[in-house]
Amino acid sequence: MCGIVGAVAERNIEKILLEGLKRLEYRGYDSAGMAILDTQQKIQRLRTQGKVRQLEELLNQSSLHGNTGIAHTRWATHGEPSEHNAHPLISNGEFALVHNGIIENHDSLRKFLIEKNYQFTSQTDSETIVHLLHFHFQETKDFLKATIKTVQQLEGAYALGITSSHFPGRMIGVRHGSPLVVGKGIDENFFASDPLALLPVTQQFTYLEDGDIADISRKTIHIFDKNGVAAERTTRTLEINFDTSERGEHRHFMSKEIFEQPQAISACLEGRIARNHILPSAFGLHTAPIFKKVERIQIVACGTSYHAAMVARYWIESLAGIPCVAEVASEFRYRNPVVQPNTLFVCLSQSGETADTLAALRLAKKIGFLGTLAICNVPESTIVREADMHFMTRAGVEIGVASTKAFTTQLIALLLLTLVIGRQHKLSRDLEHHLATQLQLLPQLIDTTLDVNTDIIRLAKNFVDKHHALFLGRGELFPIALEGALKLKEISYIHAEAYPAGELKHGPLALVDRQMPVIIMAPNNELLEKVKSNLQEVRARGGELFI
Repeated sequence: MCGIVGAVAERNIEKILLEGLKRLEYRGYDSAGMAILDTQQKIQRLRTQGKVRQLEELLNQSSLHGNTGIAHTRWATHGEPSEHNAHPLISNGEFALVHNGIIENHDSLRKFLIEKNYQFTSQTDSETIVHLLHFHFQETKDFLKATIKTVQQLEGAYALGITSSHFPGRMIGVRHGSPLVVGKGIDENFFASDPLALLPVTQQFTYLEDGDIADISRKTIHIFDKNGVAAERTTRTLEINFDTSERGEHRHFMSKEIFEQPQAISACLEGRIARNHILPSAFGLHTAPIFKKVERIQIVACGTSYHAAMVARYWIESLAGIPCVAEVASEFRYRNPVVQPNTLFVCLSQSGETADTLAALRLAKKIGFLGTLAICNVPESTIVREADMHFMTRAGVEIGVASTKAFTTQLIALLLLTLVIGRQHKLSRDLEHHLATQLQLLPQLIDTTLDVNTDIIRLAKNFVDKHHALFLGRGELFPIALEGALKLKEISYIHAEAYPAGELKHGPLALVDRQMPVIIMAPNNELLEKVKSNLQEVRARGGELFI
């Protein structure tokens, strides 16, 4: 997922752009770059394949300074990771552009532009946009009008950041299916893919809506729809302490966020749970009439959030006693779902901007669900704004590439939902009291678990020279096994797979040997004996067991 930062100010902005890119590194990337209008109002560009720190070295070695510029971290889609495919991309020395997303009709646009004698220097779909913008500028001689004409021809999902040598002290941001937020400063303004990138310089943000075009100068922000009609958007203060986005004593953000789980869970529960029951206001009093009608639940999410949804399916069916389906958002949105009466649609997203989840929500609002509920960590995000109801997980800023505290607070939110819905069905008061009491002990229990950190580090050394790993689980621990495999892949680049433990003999067992670590989630319930049988199967083949 690419990252975008833009700034226009009276002061030099190259360090602002660089810091913004560092704060977007969690999104994953393979190259980085920036373009700045220098003191002669010429576009100067730095690009590199590799990390932001390499871009920083290039910047330190250069004399590049200016007060208007854009920057980008790229995750390769069209064209290999390389310097010539890195953004910003330039047309005729007059326009520089950064792009997050995919242009689906780039082939036809490229052919058209080649016929108009435009020279392409990259393999990217993004370069078609900047050349198309230049083409329309030749006709309109107007930055905004050329941008409007350009986006009207684009098909796909994208966010754009644009500067031009013809218009120093001005930049344009576009949102269409990919997030972009405008930051308001004092005699300086910004845009970025994520407000986190701009926290060192502002806490005042305007969240662009789909189709919005923001025309930004040092003193003004004008927002238009895709047809050029002026649009009013609310500016909000983001109540996040700048210090919360620093690593502190931790080596990396993921470690910091793992140790923040007890506080995150406490924040998630605050004001939503009493001594032995869930408060009626946990999801807002306005949700009660809808929740009373719920007879089944459809949950949609992506990645780690989908694994949380899978856990919730077990809870909802066993505790609340109503049917529940958990589905990957990218699958849900491209089929023709049959919606049964009184079905609640629930979508999970840490950021509130996950493209497939947002598209699934928009589909759900059209096809007859009882209501839509967003469980999210970022206030004012698109999914929160568009859902009928929302529940904020209050996990705080999560910067690490792999989700940690956001995942655990999503599970808390889903269990609270299960208990609230369950009251209308088969959940007994005694069981609610028991679970509510246990939930309040959870922060302390996690603290105790984190105290064995040194033991976990010792165990982790067993995986350093491994090339594959197998995770197994039964019941609600199967999604946890999936999440474990995902974490190992994301963080260590070690290939890992997860299976229901009962499926071990149907294929995965053939791969188990002395070189294959097998991590088994062992439940303390009636499934434990079944898991013990799986352990024996692994031992018989010399597999290295972790329980």
